[in-house]
Amino acid sequence: MRPSEQPPDDTVSLEPSKGWHVSHLFYSFDRGRMGAISEATRVEGARHFVESLDPAGPLAPRRLQTWIVPGQKADFGVMAMDPSPLRVEDVHQRLLAGPFGHALVPKYSFIGLTEVSEYVPTVEQYAQRLLVEGEVDDSPSYKAKVQGYANREESMRKARIEPDLPPWPNACFYPMNKKRKVTENWFLLPIAERTRLMAEHGRTGMTFGGRVTQLITVSVGLDDWEWGVTLWARRPDFLKEIVYKMRFDEASARYAEFGPFYTGYVASAAEILAHCHI
Repeated sequence: MRPSEQPPDDTVSLEPSKGWHVSHLFYSFDRGRMGAISEATRVEGARHFVESLDPAGPLAPRRLQTWIVPGQKADFGVMAMDPSPLRVEDVHQRLLAGPFGHALVPKYSFIGLTEVSEYVPTVEQYAQRLLVEGEVDDSPSYKAKVQGYANREESMRKARIEPDLPPWPNACFYPMNKKRKVTENWFLLPIAERTRLMAEHGRTGMTFGGRVTQLITVSVGLDDWEWGVTLWARRPDFLKEIVYKMRFDEASARYAEFGPFYTGYVASAAEILAHCHI
């Protein structure tokens, strides 16, 4: 097909038609280089660092959150979300361009997009699932459940593509793939079987309602792994419990592969500097 024969496109844009760009960025401070910074530069660097990571700042993306990261993988993490990938990337560039830039060591990054999973059922699919699970067509219980799902479907989908950050202090992030191995190839399963497995996986996750919330970002074609998983919890042991319990689901136990885990404790930029003794 020649360019003139391409089907018309409403827009040509860096912004997705639905959803936001998401970056997870992890850094460490080079203590040797930090020690060589003058006092005046240290003061200016701290001011610039705090301003660059202010979620209410004039240049901030739609969502911006920072974490203290324990252990040796990194000192701190940044999670940024916005329709514009350049506004998200600008957070990283401003950090490197500031007085502390030469003393920041990038440790890991992961990019993706928010999405509504293909396994989130429509109202019709949800109604059919209720019948398969034993609900009686036209019963009061069936009608109430279907209507309840219909009432919350729009807000549920919007929460996945334009998410708010929960006010909980414990977080973790990890990338994951679905296997493509002989006898364990997720992408060769029929859609009905994949939907069944993900519904089971989702029911396990719902048992942690009010204790843990998650954001799944898709990175197929954008990064080395296919999806990124961000979890927030009221307490850190809830993170351990949900990851452990959900690994027994077949969708995870048989078909999932996991990358590195980064634990985070939500903190302001000023709190990160104080914690890291900068």
